[in-house]
Amino acid sequence: MATIKVYSTPACPYCVKAKEYLNQKGVSFENFDVSNDKSKLDEMIKLSGQMGVPVIAVDNEVIVGFDSARLDELINK
Repeated sequence: MATIKVYSTPACPYCVKAKEYLNQKGVSFENFDVSNDKSKLDEMIKLSGQMGVPVIAVDNEVIVGFDSARLDELINK
């Protein structure tokens, strides 16, 4: 199974949707609140080159924003 990391903030509606989507699919993921964790914020920026959330890492692939079709594609590899 893929290793999934979600970099998010509590106030971001797309972050909430992404996490709800993964939960509905029964997919395990690790969530990092980058509004409270500077090291994870730095990690997210290094990984994606972006400051916007959500950033979702599926193994070595990075998705910026919530893209359910791309998530499905990567999860089902």
